[in-house]
Amino acid sequence: MTDENGQPDPQSASPYAGRWVARLRGKIIAQGNTPEEARRAAQTHRHKESPEIVFMPAPFSFSPLMASVQEALPPGQEIYLVGGAVRDALLGRESHDLDFAVPAGGIKLARRIADKLKGAFYALDQERDTGRIVLVREDGTRTILDFATYRGTDIEADLRDRDFTINAIAFDLNSETIFDPLGGGKDLRAKIIRACTPQSLSDDPVRVLRAVRLAAGLGFQIDVETRQEMKQATEGLRSVSPERLRDELFRILDGPQPGTAVRALGMLGVLPHILPELPALKGVEQPTPHVHDVWTHTVAVLNQLEDILATLAPGYDPESTGDLFTGLLVMRLGRYREQFAAHFASSLNTDRSVRALLFFAALYHDVAKPACKTTGDDGRIRFWEHDEKGAEMAAARANALHLSNDEIHRLRLVIRNHMRIHFHSTRLENEHKTPSRKAIYRFFRDAGEAGVDLALLALADTRATYAHTLTQDTWTAELDICRILLENYWENPMESVSPPRLLDGNELMNEFKLKPGPRVGEILEAIREAQATGKVSTRDEALDFVREWIALSDTNVT
Repeated sequence: MTDENGQPDPQSASPYAGRWVARLRGKIIAQGNTPEEARRAAQTHRHKESPEIVFMPAPFSFSPLMASVQEALPPGQEIYLVGGAVRDALLGRESHDLDFAVPAGGIKLARRIADKLKGAFYALDQERDTGRIVLVREDGTRTILDFATYRGTDIEADLRDRDFTINAIAFDLNSETIFDPLGGGKDLRAKIIRACTPQSLSDDPVRVLRAVRLAAGLGFQIDVETRQEMKQATEGLRSVSPERLRDELFRILDGPQPGTAVRALGMLGVLPHILPELPALKGVEQPTPHVHDVWTHTVAVLNQLEDILATLAPGYDPESTGDLFTGLLVMRLGRYREQFAAHFASSLNTDRSVRALLFFAALYHDVAKPACKTTGDDGRIRFWEHDEKGAEMAAARANALHLSNDEIHRLRLVIRNHMRIHFHSTRLENEHKTPSRKAIYRFFRDAGEAGVDLALLALADTRATYAHTLTQDTWTAELDICRILLENYWENPMESVSPPRLLDGNELMNEFKLKPGPRVGEILEAIREAQATGKVSTRDEALDFVREWIALSDTNVT
């Protein structure tokens, strides 16, 4: 069980990797998550002997920053790495958020290490004595290091006060050993999300959302008892700040399986407390070609959107495509992988991604359908103006969650315009007519950068609407409209999307003796549209166009 230097042999110790063992005369007689557990387990059947208690190394590694932190510590400093960073290391995943727990002086220690590492220091929470260091690499990626004073009297009390056992594992930086009093390592191996205590969720109800996020992100199951405790804790979400709800929700939408996660939130009874407009979608019937009610359709849109984004991401292997519709997607839009990546790398808010906002828009794109539902004399169900009204409902919820003005504006644009691509694709399939240059110009005039989001949402919406009834002709028409729009946006923007300015407002007023006012803006917009349609291409042509526009306008007035 040991190597030639008398140290535990990692290969022979593999069944006990990452655990404490009691060893007598080279033989392991008991094991535990902590030294005390291993000792007690040994005493149950070897109570007269004194076994050696040792930690069996686990095959995991931490960020290289750990060595820098260790070097910057004052001599004899008791310190543990805790939380998600330990969990991710045990799972072989990289983490850019490192949480450290110390007996006292978290802010003071963080300031000392920030000076050593030349990072930005913040006193994050004076009451809980928590300091933060932010390190930015040359490529722009950030690593966050938080140093907090124990939540209780010692590290074990600190761990018991955490949310889930898989997040309640500590790594001792001094001895380089694992301390796991709640069996989080065992739950990691079993792929189980389990609350640390029966009070964990009621103490902080936002942990209900976190459990769903972890389960979706890690592919784990939530323990049955924990699931019941989550349901009981949902009422407490009403007292959680909008900012905390928003942040956890957007982490869900930005992570793996957002559709599955949102469906789980619905089953747990969470939605009435955080997204109260959504429960009304359940059971709302839709006409053909829809195959689902509004709620099931909405969840399906999230699932389809996730698949589409994965297919159009850099690094996707087209040879792995076995599905006809996915293959057509790759053929029509695969050449824009880098452009899609750049779009989602842009930022409307440093704390939330454009991707997560798109999923929020997808979640709310049909939110007004229950209120807009009508049944005509022909028996057909319709949802008049659900796009316009839905945009305002979504904006109101976004405002309640304290999203930024830029995010709310983008959200409005996406939901208000989400039917436009469907109109063009239906026209292409049935009448073989593609969008005119004027239609392309007006689409991006109204949508701007959100036009990219609209194309992706339209594709996901189509897949979810038709499901197994989708035909190749319908899908190809939708893809072709998206290709035409994106081709103009990314390859020929000077023609139909944003033609170069030929006249500015001052020139216009001086040339035609106009006074400042809305009319100047109307004329400039008319020039740009004429450029986009090919009617105007030079300054002289623009001046002639304005003369005709003014003459016609004056004639209409009289």
